Amino acid sequence: MTTLLESDEHKSLREAVSAFARSHPRATGPAEARHFWQEAGKLGYIGVNLPEAYGGGGGGVTELSLVLEEMGAAGNPLLMMIVSPAICGTVIARFGTDEQKQSWLPGIADGTRLMAFGITEPDAGSNSHRITTTARRDGDTGDWILTGRKVFISGVDIADATLIVGRTEDARTGKLKPCLFIVPRDTPGFHRRQLDMELHATEKQFELTLDDVRLPADALVGDEDAGLLQLFAGLNPERVMTAAFAIGIGRYALARALDYARERTVWKTPIGAHQAIAHPLAQAHIELELARLMTQKAAHLYDAGDDMAAGEAANMAKYAAGEACVKAVDQAVHTLGGNGLTREFGLASLITAARVARIAPVSREMILNYVSHQTLGLPKSY
Repeated sequence: MTTLLESDEHKSLREAVSAFARSHPRATGPAEARHFWQEAGKLGYIGVNLPEAYGGGGGGVTELSLVLEEMGAAGNPLLMMIVSPAICGTVIARFGTDEQKQSWLPGIADGTRLMAFGITEPDAGSNSHRITTTARRDGDTGDWILTGRKVFISGVDIADATLIVGRTEDARTGKLKPCLFIVPRDTPGFHRRQLDMELHATEKQFELTLDDVRLPADALVGDEDAGLLQLFAGLNPERVMTAAFAIGIGRYALARALDYARERTVWKTPIGAHQAIAHPLAQAHIELELARLMTQKAAHLYDAGDDMAAGEAANMAKYAAGEACVKAVDQAVHTLGGNGLTREFGLASLITAARVARIAPVSREMILNYVSHQTLGLPKSY
């Protein structure tokens, strides 16, 4: 499924990823997901957005979102694609030291190394300005010492390190500023607790505790005075990739429903011939296509370096894709009736997965706040 906005290279990439993803069974457990990840890495799909000098494909978020969408449409959406190459890989490629790039980017690109991303906190939620995880310098050694908590952090158990968002105190103003630190998985004082989730996913969710975690000076990514610039360099790709994740899931669910509606016959007529079945599926397809166009726009703006316009478009794309995904999955399950809730057809587990696209990494209500304030110029209520 291609659009007029795509180049011949993008169309070829989409076709190749689709063929690869469909040749693998749907991953239902961590081992299968890991195998799929490794195979995708060998083919260059995981690091398609990273610089060629570090083993990547030299593309951007446009290409990476295309890869994730096609994986999702084949039934294998990889949540860590949003995290490892899109957020962490992008931030390190843009702001990391030469040593950090050499150490992390080749492994992230070929899928042999994983990096998680820790920003969300129990009391801060979506408000990055209220992050309380703090980083202070040890005056004697120059080391960083991190203290704080994170929650709903994906894949920490399988990641080699987590890119943690902390805050340093500006001695001149007394204000806390966000900074990014690479925290290896087995660092002393870095503890994780798996959250008991109803959501069925191959990637687990964790609460993190940083108890005076000591890091060398070179664990800092970028400039400690850069503020929000470095943080949002990773968050905009995260929104674009979440949109692609949602569109892929929506397309997968819709395809299963269409197959069923063509084949399931009641009173000698396929149920897809009835408008009560056909029209909602057509509407789901239209909404997924509209969301995809917005996602492509956001990706192109980000890759062109227009961070401000990309931020607006990425939020809109994430909103549109989340809504379209939930509706597509709901209609697919409804089309199959009781069969939509059986393991045989594999749609029931998508009901909760689709909700994730509405909730994370930022809720639809916070996106509406962003658009009303930043785009429409309306006053804040908070």
